[in-house]
Amino acid sequence: MSTQNILITGGAGYVGGTVARLLLSQGHAVTIVDNFIHSKPQALPYEATFIEADIADATVMTRILSAAKFDGVLHFAALIEAGESMKDPGLYFRANAAATLSLLEALVASGTQNLVFSSTAAVYGEPESTPILETARLAPTNPYGESKLLVEQMLAWFHRIHGLRYAALRYFNVAGAINGYGEAHEPESHLIPIILDVALGRRASINIYGDDYPTPDGTCIRDYIHVEDLARAHVLALTALPNSTAPLLYNLGNGRGFSVREVIEAARRVTRHAIPVEQHPRRPGDPAVLVASSEKAQQELGWSPAHPSLDDILASAWAWHQQLHS
Repeated sequence: MSTQNILITGGAGYVGGTVARLLLSQGHAVTIVDNFIHSKPQALPYEATFIEADIADATVMTRILSAAKFDGVLHFAALIEAGESMKDPGLYFRANAAATLSLLEALVASGTQNLVFSSTAAVYGEPESTPILETARLAPTNPYGESKLLVEQMLAWFHRIHGLRYAALRYFNVAGAINGYGEAHEPESHLIPIILDVALGRRASINIYGDDYPTPDGTCIRDYIHVEDLARAHVLALTALPNSTAPLLYNLGNGRGFSVREVIEAARRVTRHAIPVEQHPRRPGDPAVLVASSEKAQQELGWSPAHPSLDDILASAWAWHQQLHS
């Protein structure tokens, strides 16, 4: 793709920040919009232009989008904790769905045409079969997934009525790190960084929520994708949008799943730490198995994971966490 001017919402976060760094390394101009609710200014790449703003403010976003001719927008800004959404659904519908509606109105008002939306595999809920295809039934089991599905439905109507070109990328558990940048949420609820916190001595043990799922070892199975592979997919989708007349919908994943216990064992191998475990009951809203079929993305975008090995994903995350907490 020729040099472009790209706006990234949530670019101080884990995935958005990784995509920003990839685009900058390719010579593109990047503007980041973030409100630092779950991120810090230190996470911003210094080469990017930064604007502190909330995407829920349509007037501000229209002004930002109109002030510079952006070739595309990558939308990552969102709340992402499924468990929290089961306790406070309104928070998720407001932050994820309603705020994105304001962003979409700003896109239309400013004449900005290309949007890549960071969606989620949670739109599928409990899948009827695996690996999950993009044509699978959409039935979220938590408000987080429902809020992302609402955005996808809005996008479809904005495409139909306003001609907005968009890609929705549904992905699973993101992990790993690139050189000098990785996952550091506050508070942290994702499995791999929590496991690595145990290995670093920052936590006493890792909690397993549920050991009675219909899986080989009774624990949930998830599809883990390296953040660098995910970033490449976003850039490929952005490149494909201008030549697309129809919305682009892609699952992105490793193609195979790993149980919670398998991830813990892999972390023990990589870190050479014992990593004690505590068993707890299931959490509401957690599907037993989520594994993606990425065949469509491979065929249409030419994308495939360059880092499919769980041990490799963990090793990159471990190197980052050691550096972060040294």
